[in-house]
Amino acid sequence: MDTRPILLALVLTAGCNVGPDYKRPDLPLPEGWRSLEANEQQTLANTPWWELFQDPELVKLIQIALAENKDLKIAVERIEEARARYGFTNAEKFPRVDGFASAGKSQMSANGQFPIPSGVDRTQSSYSVGVSAFWELDFFGRVRRASESELAQLYATEQSRRAVVLALVADVARSYVELREADRLLEISRRTLESRVQYVQLARDLFEGGKTSELDWRQAEAELHRTAALVHQYEREVGETEHELAFLLGRNPGEIPRGKTLDSINVPPSAPAGLPSELLERRPDLREAEELLVASNARIGVAKALLYPSIALTGSFGWESTELGDAFDSQSQAWSISANLLQPIFNAGQNRRRVEVSESQQRQALYAYERSVQQAFREVEDSLVGSRQSSLRRGSEHERVTAERKVLELAELRYRGGVAAYLEVLDAQRSLFNAELDETSAMRDEFVARIQLYKALGGGWPQEPEAHKAEAQQPGEEQP
Repeated sequence: MDTRPILLALVLTAGCNVGPDYKRPDLPLPEGWRSLEANEQQTLANTPWWELFQDPELVKLIQIALAENKDLKIAVERIEEARARYGFTNAEKFPRVDGFASAGKSQMSANGQFPIPSGVDRTQSSYSVGVSAFWELDFFGRVRRASESELAQLYATEQSRRAVVLALVADVARSYVELREADRLLEISRRTLESRVQYVQLARDLFEGGKTSELDWRQAEAELHRTAALVHQYEREVGETEHELAFLLGRNPGEIPRGKTLDSINVPPSAPAGLPSELLERRPDLREAEELLVASNARIGVAKALLYPSIALTGSFGWESTELGDAFDSQSQAWSISANLLQPIFNAGQNRRRVEVSESQQRQALYAYERSVQQAFREVEDSLVGSRQSSLRRGSEHERVTAERKVLELAELRYRGGVAAYLEVLDAQRSLFNAELDETSAMRDEFVARIQLYKALGGGWPQEPEAHKAEAQQPGEEQP
């Protein structure tokens, strides 16, 4: 048996890959975080950070969102689509084999160009069965590069799902904190409203007793109605925040279970994880951007391969006969094999332009990756500043509330003793009320700053084994 055609096919299939191989770009990375001392560079981002709030209800809500959120379900289905696209493209590496069978009968004309004498059977039968094969020898790596591109797209889609998880967990935690903030604002407003009712009655009694003017009474009434309006406003905010959180959970609007109050939720640590270079491996959006760069880099090879000849083998084997009984006799066997080469000669520069398009797309993906890295570092530094300053602000607001309570206590003593006018009490009441509201907002800002910091560090999902690459890999195939 002549083995030269087989050896030639093996040599051709082991050909070269045209186009550039991917190499991670060299990026100027900072040596450390600007807002931290060196001894603060500790690893925290691997922790499921939402558990650090120590609120079981928040953990349950996040688990529900990870199971039911519709955006996350869409992201999962996109992975399945990308996996199917990779399998579709990768299948072009292998021969395509088709089976065929046919049976037919025909009758020739007795009055045609070649008349058939009467008495001669003008009908003819034909039967055939066999297989045909087609195999494009990927000598210049067009199929391999296309498969490499689709595999990178699959990895990018997986990182996109991780980014959705990261954003979803952060949004659920943020909405929960804002809900507890709205609850606390509503509680403060209702408690203040009750005290306003008592002051209106006191001012009215003093006025009717001739001890004060009507002005004090009317000022107390006005402050009562202002506080009542705020109660209605915070009731609306509670309802809207519950609806937002229900949407993130993948449910219809409804009541949301509460856990700890805003002032009893644990404040998690604020130190970031590791060195800035680790951010490239930790943040899913950066990994997605890099996989898209890998895909665009591989598509240059696909375009360049079209400049070179395409080589294909075709063949068939089967049986053909005019009699069904003789269909599988040795004399009915028929086979063919051929090699085809197609070299583009003139297409008005289309293939060259295709290469230029792919090279431009690769540069766009590179710039997008570099921009994503810069944006990531900016977000981390912003979150570090926000986390530190929000903690300081919360402490200052707490001290302010303590001072305003003392001011109100003294003003009330002076008013009840007839030493001061009600306007002094009214100012103290307003100042304390505003201070309590501002302290609540400061609490919210501190928690949100922590959430944004962990999100910016890419620590917003439990670490999972990188099994998806192995699953997507075909047996015996090298990872690009």
